[in-house]
Amino acid sequence: MAKTTPVYTSGLTFEKVWEMFQETDRRMKETDRQMKETDQQFKELRLDIKETARQMKETDRWIGELGNRFGELAEHLVAPNIKKKFNERGFVFTRCSQDCEIQDPENPKIVTEVDILLENGDIAIAIEVKSKPKLADVDNHIRRLEKLRQAADQRHDSRRYQGAMAGAIMNSAVREYALQTGLYVIEQTGDTVLINIPDGFVPREW
Repeated sequence: MAKTTPVYTSGLTFEKVWEMFQETDRRMKETDRQMKETDQQFKELRLDIKETARQMKETDRWIGELGNRFGELAEHLVAPNIKKKFNERGFVFTRCSQDCEIQDPENPKIVTEVDILLENGDIAIAIEVKSKPKLADVDNHIRRLEKLRQAADQRHDSRRYQGAMAGAIMNSAVREYALQTGLYVIEQTGDTVLINIPDGFVPREW
């Protein structure tokens, strides 16, 4: 019977074990470096998010201020011509006031504020001025006119009250809605204003 030569597998040597430990240590150090790098990236990302939020807040504030200035500009563009324009339509207004505070006659509380108020002995037209009116502005102005009527009644003011919505930029939806609710529509055109009174329009009175 033929003899077979045994095959021996080489065991772990000190050198191999040391090499494995060194490789494991190298990998752990690399993992630790990557974790620190990732942590730094997260910190930088959080700072970027905070800075972006701060900038957005500042932008919102700036846009709000700009919108208010546009509203003031639109009001100053409307006021100088508006009495003349209504009088050309057959009215006889003798007084035009801006930024009117309407008070409760029985206490100093401000009931409401009116951008422009045209008046004579028979009628008053309260004009709300916006740079770009929205549908909600029309609804708010109607509520304002209701408050004006209540305050007038308390003062025994029997004059008729009407309303108008004025805008530097007036889109068709707002224009139609304002007219349907019985408000005059005043639009900026060049360096003057146009009172939009279509055929059949009947102004609402309070």
